[in-house]
Amino acid sequence: MTRFVEGDRDASGLHVGIAVASWNRAVTDRLLEGALGRLAELGADPVTVLRVPGALELPLGARSLVDGGCDAVVAIGTVVRGDTDHYDIVVRESTAGVARVSLDTGVPVANAILAVNEYAQAMERAGEGPANKGHEAAEAAILMAVALRRLGEG
Repeated sequence: MTRFVEGDRDASGLHVGIAVASWNRAVTDRLLEGALGRLAELGADPVTVLRVPGALELPLGARSLVDGGCDAVVAIGTVVRGDTDHYDIVVRESTAGVARVSLDTGVPVANAILAVNEYAQAMERAGEGPANKGHEAAEAAILMAVALRRLGEG
């Protein structure tokens, strides 16, 4: 017998957390709007937003939201390449950190950490509509949370 498990876009009853970096706030606010809009469309309630200083603080923010009872988390940040290796360190550590939170806890943490060469690229990815990376990550978080819930029911 083969069992197929897949999530859907019904977020009813899911508590979703969003850890959002304040650094590059003009971009992260737009990503946050995209995520909040999609979560409202999917029926997520409640939604808790936790502001953290920058991308390196997103893993701890995500873990704190999980520990606070969230069924899924979206991590939102923006890292723009500069003239030093700092960009590589921040991107690597923040993305690895949010992945580790998900793996360590079993709670989905969707990654909406933009890693871009130029600020304009970040603004393009934070536009209105379904191409907004916050919107995409929010949907991915719901799909995973529902799929994992169904997996546990089987």
